Amino acid sequence: MAQDTALHGIHVPLITPFAHAGNVAAEALEALAHQVLDQGATGIVALGTTAETAALDEAERELVTDVCARVCRERGAVLTVGAGASGTRAAEAALRRLADRPEVRAALVTVPPFVRPGAEGVVAHFARLAQASPVPLVVYHIPYRTGQPLDAAALRRLGELPGVAGVKYAAGGIDQDTVALLGDLPDSFTVLAGDDAYLSPMLALGAAGGILASAHLATARYAELAAAWRAGDVLRARALGHALAALSAAAFGEPNPAVVKGVLHAQGRIPTPDVRLPLLPASAGAVAEALERLQRLERLERPARV
Repeated sequence: MAQDTALHGIHVPLITPFAHAGNVAAEALEALAHQVLDQGATGIVALGTTAETAALDEAERELVTDVCARVCRERGAVLTVGAGASGTRAAEAALRRLADRPEVRAALVTVPPFVRPGAEGVVAHFARLAQASPVPLVVYHIPYRTGQPLDAAALRRLGELPGVAGVKYAAGGIDQDTVALLGDLPDSFTVLAGDDAYLSPMLALGAAGGILASAHLATARYAELAAAWRAGDVLRARALGHALAALSAAAFGEPNPAVVKGVLHAQGRIPTPDVRLPLLPASAGAVAEALERLQRLERLERPARV
């Protein structure tokens, strides 16, 4: 199985915009996908947590994937699709369905949530999935949602599995396991930051990029940050990293993706700010705070063109 999934740079896990009638606003989704790619994203992620996937029915999930696949086919961009489940057999079935979609370059698969199978169970789960999957896997490590912590040794074992290309690392902070993992990565195994506020220190430690909901709002600046760390421009990266961390904190001031949708609607990029229950729309104050952080970011000096 090919491991060249272009897992570097900034990948945007697209929201699912809704029309006033409550259906998926497919044209707005397509426009949003083009916008983030125009602004420097390496790829997009369909059916991630930010897409409110659990609140979409099967037909809506197919529609979202169709739109994202079409855009990535036209643009030559990387498409990753969320395809996990708590049970191994259900996750295998979801992955096999991707075989009919040649545009899909990787599958984002959450560590089994809620069941807490232990590190050995997680490794066995992903070993099975890698055998069944038509595309490389990106492990979604987010223990504050799954209830299953994994240390650096367990993540390293996952990275050594054939067919596992990387990890979206969203452990809720940076600790010794983060440092240990990034200091000793398996060959051809990529770490992508998944906690938006920690993107800059993760890049400084050696992460290759990030999958970031708040990158909807300032895609070019997130791409600029990744490029600055690659180039070793520490002063530039540090200043921009602090500004983007403040934006990320505002974007996650209320349950994701409510604030992101509120800002996108205020910018006229999606028809409504609506989310589906059990989520509630963002408060006016939370949206205003994120817009203010965006304005401050715009005032941050950009590098001179050469």
